[in-house]
Amino acid sequence: MTPEELAGVIPGATSESSGGGAFARVTVDVSPEQWVAAATAARDELGCDFFDWLSAVDLDDAGAGYQVVAHVWSTSDKHGVLLRTQVTESLESIVDVYPGAAWHERETYEMFGIGFPGELEPLLLPPEFEGHPLRKSFILASRVAKPWPGAKEPGESHDAAAPKRQAIRPPGVPAPGEWGPHGDS
Repeated sequence: MTPEELAGVIPGATSESSGGGAFARVTVDVSPEQWVAAATAARDELGCDFFDWLSAVDLDDAGAGYQVVAHVWSTSDKHGVLLRTQVTESLESIVDVYPGAAWHERETYEMFGIGFPGELEPLLLPPEFEGHPLRKSFILASRVAKPWPGAKEPGESHDAAAPKRQAIRPPGVPAPGEWGPHGDS
């Protein structure tokens, strides 16, 4: 079976191809209900034995939710399959199909808030962290609580009354007014 035929294996799937030659990749869009079936078909029918990565994209459209994307690869036939689905809150796990997806699902939950079944312990953020930082709606609380600290050194502020930083020249280098043409022609 070729990568392009995967869409025919998954009911309701659509696909598009990219690349070519020895490194072809097909992108397959499936419904959330067909997510695990698509991953299983990629593994069993296409020989995609290598799980590469899984992540998400915040679509930021009114009610559109998120697009979850997983990339799997056939190490023997040198072709890849990019699986995509659109969800609003949660998605069935593909860990039973690709055990390597466990960490990626934990990260996707932590960063986007997309739920997967099972225990999703924090992976990157401290346990007391609130929110999902890769959502477009996530507000950087530190910028709301206090303004940007501004200048770090004297003279770097936009405030005219702020003290100016004194220019320091390397030894032996004259000041700009002490060398070069002075307009005395």
